[in-house]
Amino acid sequence: MDGNRSLVRLQQVTVRRQNQWLLKDINFETKLGQHWALLGANGAGKTTLLQLLMGMMWPTSGDVWVIGHHLGEYDVRELRKEIGFVSNRMDGFLEQNLCAADLVAAGKYATSGLYATITEEDRHKAHHLLQEMGAGAIAWRAYGLLSQGERQKVVIARALMTDPKLLIIDEPCTGLDFPSREHVLSALEGFASDQQPQLLYVTHYPDEIFPAISHVAVLRHGELVASGPKREVLTNEVLSTAYELPVQLFWQDDRPTVRVKRETP
Repeated sequence: MDGNRSLVRLQQVTVRRQNQWLLKDINFETKLGQHWALLGANGAGKTTLLQLLMGMMWPTSGDVWVIGHHLGEYDVRELRKEIGFVSNRMDGFLEQNLCAADLVAAGKYATSGLYATITEEDRHKAHHLLQEMGAGAIAWRAYGLLSQGERQKVVIARALMTDPKLLIIDEPCTGLDFPSREHVLSALEGFASDQQPQLLYVTHYPDEIFPAISHVAVLRHGELVASGPKREVLTNEVLSTAYELPVQLFWQDDRPTVRVKRETP
């Protein structure tokens, strides 16, 4: 794998809508072989950046390259075929009565149900992906009967059906209880260890940054606070700036934990 090749690059990117800066002068680059987390509070600009990468929004100024394609010079419909996208907002669009394996297999055709012929090869691959996500035991259960954590594993496996070069996972742990969150993060850690596809994990919470994440970009009010290797970026100073309150960072097993720093009386 060519570790010098850029997969995502933003150069002097600014997004302005209705006299408001959504992103301002963003310079950001990821390389093959890296897994990234995109971190920031509500309103930091995470969703805007994702919309740029998916070709759903255009910058006011600056240049965006995704998987070697310069936005504005490439068919975004073709680009999206190379990107896997996971969001808990997708849940309502998926066929609730389909079993997990068939719903994963249908991801090859980007359909919410069985509107295309699913081959045995497709089903075999779907079962394999569910196994990788630690969800092999639920393959024949109806999607609508699964827990929220199990559903997240299914939609991640579904996004992998097309062998994407970039997998964007947008706040997958929202609404999950602690055990379900840890099961999802453990499953992501397992499949991410082979470094392909590149992962862009989007979250509000630093303590969701599991060990396989190698790099972090931190946004605040549309500006990039810091980006780079996670141990260099995740510091008390950077996180206190990003979240606008004093925090204390701890590391355990290559995973950060953040606590609000309380002033002693």
